[in-house]
Amino acid sequence: MKKLIVITAVLCLGSIGFSQTKVGFINSEAITKELPEAQDAQQKLDNLVRDWQGELKKIEDEWKRKYDEYERNKLIMSDQTRADKEKELVELENKISQFREQKFGQNGELFQKQEEFMKPIQNKIFNAIKIVAEKEEYDFIFDKSGEILLLYANEKHDLTNLVLEVLK
Repeated sequence: MKKLIVITAVLCLGSIGFSQTKVGFINSEAITKELPEAQDAQQKLDNLVRDWQGELKKIEDEWKRKYDEYERNKLIMSDQTRADKEKELVELENKISQFREQKFGQNGELFQKQEEFMKPIQNKIFNAIKIVAEKEEYDFIFDKSGEILLLYANEKHDLTNLVLEVLK
């Protein structure tokens, strides 16, 4: 919602105060679909995810097999054996949770690999946007895919210092 307000304010200010403000947009998803490097990076990520999901499935299948065996035999097990099997199941559950967090968690390997593979491509796209914006004299360029993002802003519209002066 804040982004929508900022965009509206920029457009209104542009039409009132700056005259001839030039605004454009891109579709970054369409751009990345056309870039061979982006397709290669996505393929690498997909392969990693597929491998990790395979490893995770093996661990989950092992847990399921051991759990089923435990359920079938728990009535005839000694208390010590039952406790050992329960401990083993809990350890496997923890291993599954740790694996998921390590690979797919917020700061997991998948996030790091996305950053590693996609950062150079994003930089290439941002540089191309800047070149187009400056050449075609755009003041603002937004990305319309997903959330609306401001990708380029002409420095002459930066009001940071004026706001700081008012605050002081």
